[in-house]
Amino acid sequence: MYDKNGEQHYDIASALIKSIRGSDPNGAVYWLARMIEGGEDPKFIARRLLISASEDIGNANPTALIMANSCFEAVSKIGWPESRIILSQCAIYLASSSKSNAAYEAIGLAQTIIKNSGDLSVPLHLRNAPTKLMKELGYGKEYAYSHTANVNELHKQEFLPKELEGKIIYQPKNNQREQDLKKYLNFIWKGKYGY
Repeated sequence: MYDKNGEQHYDIASALIKSIRGSDPNGAVYWLARMIEGGEDPKFIARRLLISASEDIGNANPTALIMANSCFEAVSKIGWPESRIILSQCAIYLASSSKSNAAYEAIGLAQTIIKNSGDLSVPLHLRNAPTKLMKELGYGKEYAYSHTANVNELHKQEFLPKELEGKIIYQPKNNQREQDLKKYLNFIWKGKYGY
């Protein structure tokens, strides 16, 4: 039973995503097969996989997003019945990947901060200075250009509005890739953000 316009449609799509999130390739392929046998649009399934690659896997395995995007592109070109193989490969890969929702949480937190604090001013050193007047007003002054600045000078800059200085928005999760990112961020920021 699979009603593409009813509750069952969304329940099965939810089961697919939750199986991927729970790192169960068996459950993922089963629910994928239910969607296929129910006549679901392959692009609908591929879109769900693409969202999951970023929302549930993120920087724990950045290749997952590339894989899911390639899956979507291939499914768009091929259609049924061969798309089932591509979707299966992608679902298994996503389910078998390390998981992180840190990017999802970071953008949610950033949006909440903006809703609560309003439109805060861009610090002068981060502003573009295309005119003489803007340069005279200090736009872009004291900006340390990443590719030529001394590393110590570069990471003394503040990239957030003054009211949010030092605010931690991105919190790496406990997976190998993000722990490597955390070590790098701690090294360059000298502990500023508590990484």
